[in-house]
Amino acid sequence: MKFRPDRSVRLFSSSALICCLASLAAPHAMAQAAPDAWKVTLGLGAINEPLYPGSGETKNRALPVISAGYGRYFIGGVPGAGVPAGVGAYLVQQEHWHLGIGLGGNFESPRKESDSPRLRGLGDIDRTALGAVFGSYSDRWFELRAGVLTDIGGKHEGTRISADVEFKYALTDQLLITGGPGITWADRQYTQTFFGVDAAQSAASGLAAYDAKSGINSIRLGLGANYRLTPSWGIGARATFGSLRGDAADSPITEKKSQNTFGVFATYRF
Repeated sequence: MKFRPDRSVRLFSSSALICCLASLAAPHAMAQAAPDAWKVTLGLGAINEPLYPGSGETKNRALPVISAGYGRYFIGGVPGAGVPAGVGAYLVQQEHWHLGIGLGGNFESPRKESDSPRLRGLGDIDRTALGAVFGSYSDRWFELRAGVLTDIGGKHEGTRISADVEFKYALTDQLLITGGPGITWADRQYTQTFFGVDAAQSAASGLAAYDAKSGINSIRLGLGANYRLTPSWGIGARATFGSLRGDAADSPITEKKSQNTFGVFATYRF
């Protein structure tokens, strides 16, 4: 039997993993399902991630894996774009090419003033609604993914463009090893919201005013292992080694440029 990984493992996808690690989609596996068939994945994951973008501290949390697809439509994460939960549809579904759109949002606030004494006076960054356009090209041993993610909820979180290359190697019929690099570009609004310090924030926090501009926001290397226990049960692990770049790295808010995330998960498909 040819090994086809359950795409719900995008819970720990390298794409936009620094910003959002709860991708609940099962992208191509669902996209390739029969038009009149439901595909559902349930599971549980545990991750260790930065407390907030640029933080030197980490936090541990458990996350559910919940995704469902019917033909070209899916409920869960927006694959390749970093939206943890939402709805979407594939506009193109071919053997190698996929193109889709989605709407979703974050489970929680990306950053709270109470997260760290360093953030005192900066205020919270609220949850918002996110829109995405994403696409991919896949072959037997690699996959190219790209996505555009933008704030449509009016919370000043801007737009990001992410691209990843993932190489795949099946060690056995059950064990798949994946890995590859990725990069994220962010516009000025996103970078200023997460890493900038305006005059009012400077006065309240004591940090120097900082005007953050658009540019390469981060680079990363993702490594993963997925093991198929049975046709329905699967387990896996994912590590993403990320590094902030440009104005995000130089921000007075940033404590640590290195932003790494580690996760393990178990899923059941039916």
